Amino acid sequence: MSYSKQMNLKNLLLEILQLYQTQYSGALDITTNSNQKYRIYFHQGNIFWATGGIHPHRRLRRHKIQHFPQVDLQSIQWRWQNLSINNWDYQLLRTLHQKQKIQLSQVNIIVENTVSEILFDIIQQAHRTDVLCDRRSDVVLDAPISFTNTEIILRQVYQLWQNWAKAGLATISPNLAPNLHQPEQLQNQVEQSIYQNFISLLNGKYTFRDIATKIKQDILPITNYLLPYINQGEIQIQEVTDWQLNLHQNTINSVDSSTTQTKNLLIAYVDDSPQLGYILGKIIIDNGLRFIHIQDSTQALLTLIDKQPDLIFLDLMMPHTSGYEICAQLRKISTFANTPIIILTGSDGVFDRARAKVVGSTDFLNKPIVSEQVMGMINKYLPGNSFVQIQNSSNKQLIN
Repeated sequence: MSYSKQMNLKNLLLEILQLYQTQYSGALDITTNSNQKYRIYFHQGNIFWATGGIHPHRRLRRHKIQHFPQVDLQSIQWRWQNLSINNWDYQLLRTLHQKQKIQLSQVNIIVENTVSEILFDIIQQAHRTDVLCDRRSDVVLDAPISFTNTEIILRQVYQLWQNWAKAGLATISPNLAPNLHQPEQLQNQVEQSIYQNFISLLNGKYTFRDIATKIKQDILPITNYLLPYINQGEIQIQEVTDWQLNLHQNTINSVDSSTTQTKNLLIAYVDDSPQLGYILGKIIIDNGLRFIHIQDSTQALLTLIDKQPDLIFLDLMMPHTSGYEICAQLRKISTFANTPIIILTGSDGVFDRARAKVVGSTDFLNKPIVSEQVMGMINKYLPGNSFVQIQNSSNKQLIN
């Protein structure tokens, strides 16, 4: 269930507090007047992650510099395709924790800092003009790692915003980059050591947040110190593009590293039957892949868009929305233009096969199905992953 509503800053703060008080689980999507999109994830009222904005990669880079500079992100064999999902940063953080690259205490700090940054940006933009809020109870992330107390962190961030505004910075986003416009004039006004820092950092490449991280100082006093030079025109502030993380490994030299990469593949199954979902899920998970079972056909499209699986098994006959309809809708979305969609059905009719092809299905699989057939279909349509073997070939579970 979701609804959209325009809110001013006061109503937005009340909305977040209400989600906390009602122990809401799901997401809150926020879109600003400048079309900046944010998503805040809640679990029983507490915020455990937030993402979006204009610089998600810069934000992650700052965390890396501060909390895990020694970690080679390419070494974790995390698929670069994951960057396309809404919560890629959360999934990367969870992967780092699972691989024991970062400790829980580091996770807690990163979560708190990330949520604080997102809330600050939202508050600053809601101060200028109304924002569009949309509750998304259908968007739920698995296994939250860390939580923040929603009420406490919201009050802390709002206090920071008030201090920011009182310092005359209300119109200056911490995501802007200062650029030294008149270096000659400024050189005569500040100490030489400070001037050298200005030359190296105030070059239009680093945001106020980036600079604060580099010199290990709080952002408010740094920005406040630069404000007179900004007002005098000696320093200009400008928008900058996001940095891109390089997580893609150009070569994979061994079967072991390929297998690790394949374990990140996500297979989705849309069907209203809990029993069949359990059986199919067991086959897929036992072979080292991730699995999601979507039982509510009316929410299938939204969930698939959010999760963006690598391959979809789709049951043909379901209440409310048929597999035909879901398949046709998916093919209209560019993200799923080439995603393998395998139709599952108990019927072997020529008409069903023909209609499934018309709506864009990739292949057709009849029930009952043994595990070899399921994995064979996955190997067939996920190129380069044919090394996935049936780990329990003697256990030929049937889907009836």
